[in-house]
Amino acid sequence: MAARGEIAPRDPDEAASLYELTQPMTDAAGLPAYEISNHARAGEESRHNLAYWRYRPYLGVGPGAHGRRAGVATVRHRKPENWLSAVDRNGHGGAEETALTALDQATEALLMGLRLREGVQIAAVQPALNLAAVVQLESHGLLEREGERLRVLPPGRLLLDAILAEIAL
Repeated sequence: MAARGEIAPRDPDEAASLYELTQPMTDAAGLPAYEISNHARAGEESRHNLAYWRYRPYLGVGPGAHGRRAGVATVRHRKPENWLSAVDRNGHGGAEETALTALDQATEALLMGLRLREGVQIAAVQPALNLAAVVQLESHGLLEREGERLRVLPPGRLLLDAILAEIAL
């Protein structure tokens, strides 16, 4: 039960039903899902968010920001006052920098990229991919390999977290 003044989370089954109901409606309106929870007309997709989902390098600048550049994950101080103090002291608001292994990067690319309708390039995520699990989930109509890409099919979108748990090493 939610605390006073908080909104209780929706029943997951009801949320899934609403998701399934809205997909054909957004498609009919010319706003297909290009990402599991984002819809847009062709060519009007969020370029900002596509950078994350396509695992492109990005710079996190302000308080609490995260970044990925040159194989390094960066985190900025979360509280604005701590971030400002760090900028005064060090010339930047960085709190952490973590080198990412090739497996870390492939795993992140897989986790982010399968959110997209276009899916991921298999070669980019191969080190993190359990191909036997992919084959099994393909046979259930949840995943599809087409050429050099792997993507989640519509019946698998509501199961994405479980799918990722099965196919990511």
